[in-house]
Amino acid sequence: MLELAGVSKSFGDLQVVKPLSLKIEPGKTSVLIGQSGCGKSTLLRLMVGLIPPDEGDVFLDGERIEPSNVLALRQKLGYVIQAGGLFPHLTAHDNASLMAQYLGWEKEKIDRRIGELAELTHLPRESLGRFPGQLSGGQRQRVSLMRALMLEPEVLLLDEPLGALDPMIRRDLQDDLRAIFLELTTTVIIVTHDIGEAGFFGDTIFLMQDGKILQRGTLEDLVRRPEDEFVSTFINAQRSPLESVGG
Repeated sequence: MLELAGVSKSFGDLQVVKPLSLKIEPGKTSVLIGQSGCGKSTLLRLMVGLIPPDEGDVFLDGERIEPSNVLALRQKLGYVIQAGGLFPHLTAHDNASLMAQYLGWEKEKIDRRIGELAELTHLPRESLGRFPGQLSGGQRQRVSLMRALMLEPEVLLLDEPLGALDPMIRRDLQDDLRAIFLELTTTVIIVTHDIGEAGFFGDTIFLMQDGKILQRGTLEDLVRRPEDEFVSTFINAQRSPLESVGG
């Protein structure tokens, strides 16, 4: 469903993503993990088509993403950015329905979809009329998820969606997100730096360092069969999160 072939990306003299190829398994949750600056968020933006690769190609359903079709193909992708990215002057309802309104959906269809998503994400209905500044951090992330799911995307991409939340809210949202992924059977790609979170969500984990993928596999593969010394170093630095998910 989503494939990168020989993709690389540089900003000035810094090569943030070194030439790599990968296929994302349909209907599963894939996790991009690594230290800050390893290139995982840039890789996610390449998948969404927000930035073009310097080399290589990105394919969605076998169709190459390029300037002539990127806007149309992006409607098949739901994207949750770091910290949610809600517009402060719009209500939760209008933030979530922004793209549907832009595409000219009828009000009845929008309201029906908003109701479905509020139930799916466990957002209280009374919150829909509030502005982001009147919502809790967890509620804002639920609205961001609703916006990403509004057009019923084939692929859902999340860039450290829980990183700014306190531990209790984060744990509740982790449980809710995993339940949502299982219910929707959507292809999901998550960026995180937390190995415990990667193990909690991921069917496949891609561990990155310096713009390249060092190892891909399950959490057990990374823990018990590391292919590089850095893999063990990275995991051993996060023993507590691993223990919390039974690693």
